[in-house]
This record gives sequence, structure tokens and C-alpha cells, in this order.
Amino acid sequence: MKKLTVVLTLVMIAAFAVSAMAVPPGKTVEFAGGDAGKVTFDGKVHSVKKCNDCHPKVFQMKKGSTKITAPHEAGKFCGTCHDGTTAFAQSEENCGKCHKK
Repeated sequence: MKKLTVVLTLVMIAAFAVSAMAVPPGKTVEFAGGDAGKVTFDGKVHSVKKCNDCHPKVFQMKKGSTKITAPHEAGKFCGTCHDGTTAFAQSEENCGKCHKK
């Protein structure tokens, strides 16, 4: 019984540590966007998704592990959802929706 309690406690600690790294509603993370302007990832806007929809299969959890470059590739990184169907498409007309100078 004591071992079970220890294991459950460790699982709970790991779960809270992972959720602490996520961007919850009300929080944002900024990424340098080069000449196009910075990109602000808003946890509230993206809260309709579950963390494991994107992590770790699309984006790794370690900060700085993903290098997104232009031109953006359809079906990769942000383009996984920003395909014009699931969310607005990655296109020249939509650059300003994410990139702010």
C-alpha cells in the first residue's frame, strides 16, 4: 500500500509539472518572428485544443526545440491546424493575424 501511495504521488507531481509548462488561458508566449514581426501564442485562443493534440507530436515541450522558418510548410507545425479548414490558412493575406510588427 505504501508503494502504491508513493507511485501515485510521483505520477501526480509529474502531471502537474507537465501542465505547468503549458500555456494556459490568460497566458501568452512570444516568439521572435524575424522581419515579419513577433508571434504571440495566446493560451486562451488555443484553449479549445487539448495539450496532447500538439505536444509532443507537432511541437516538442522543450522551449526552443522547434525552429519554424518561412516559408511555412502546409501540414507542419502551425500548419497542422492552420490549413484553411481547421483554422485560418497560413497565407500572405493572413500573416498579420499571427505576426505583429
